[in-house]
Amino acid sequence: MDAPTAARPTKLAVIGAGSVGVAIAYAALIRGSADAVALYDLDRAKAEAEVLDLAHGLPFLAGKRVEGGDDLRTIAGSDVVVVTAGAKQRPGEPRLALAGRNAEILRRLMPGIREHAPEAIVVLVTNPCDVLTVVAQREGGLDPARVLSSGTVLDSSRLRWRLSELVRVHPRSVHALMIGEHGDSEFPLWSRTTIGPVLVREWREDGELRFDDAALDRIADDVVHAAYRIIEGKGATSSAIGVSTARIVEAILGDEHAVLPVSSVLDGQHGIAGIALSLPTVVGRAGIERVLEVPMEDGELAALHRSADAIAASLAGIA
Repeated sequence: MDAPTAARPTKLAVIGAGSVGVAIAYAALIRGSADAVALYDLDRAKAEAEVLDLAHGLPFLAGKRVEGGDDLRTIAGSDVVVVTAGAKQRPGEPRLALAGRNAEILRRLMPGIREHAPEAIVVLVTNPCDVLTVVAQREGGLDPARVLSSGTVLDSSRLRWRLSELVRVHPRSVHALMIGEHGDSEFPLWSRTTIGPVLVREWREDGELRFDDAALDRIADDVVHAAYRIIEGKGATSSAIGVSTARIVEAILGDEHAVLPVSSVLDGQHGIAGIALSLPTVVGRAGIERVLEVPMEDGELAALHRSADAIAASLAGIA
């Protein structure tokens, strides 16, 4: 009987050695999301310094190798390419305001990604990630299943954490989704939100309902504006997006068929096509395997279409 063939080592490439890119690389190495991590940036000294800093921790990390620099060939052989390069969001600036600046950066990157990592799944983290997912798919000529963005994975985590703090249960026991745009028009899918098996609207404390509509609205507002508070205080979000992106990479490389609210170019789901936004999605080694059409209340469906309209308007502005 022939000996089993050893699996090929997996490789993650991160484009952009800013705070977000480094956080993703660090999280992926800690969690062992991929065997090898490559970090690319136009600033050679910065990229090499970040790689050296990460490499010094390898004896304590789950990842096996880290490399990088200013030569895009460092991404060669990558299974997943995560793009973080782009202009920073300024305090108080809507994510959609970044569209034109970052679309041009992405257009310059796509030919090199296709040349050096033609088989990779491309994951956009640069904002506005929904708009850029469409740009990457169009400009790169990619199969829509093989390009996605981090979407509302982090926003959903923020929502789960906020609810968990209010009811004093572990966030893993809160099942909640933010959907739509990763930005100001996103919203919670309250009709499907549960704490354990209990619908959030039916959660009681001392015999009384804990959350009325006004309370849910305040929670949603907190989540939508959470990034702005972080940007105002420290200049950028980094730690949580690092971990949440590593989680997406794991779902891809592990062929998990995991359901995550990533953003992808829709093909008629809920009557929306050609626009990328976040819905619960089955993610595996092929990228986007299936976008789930979750039953929604009329108000939620209307909010989803308003979100799609906002993204479509931004796309029209950079076409």
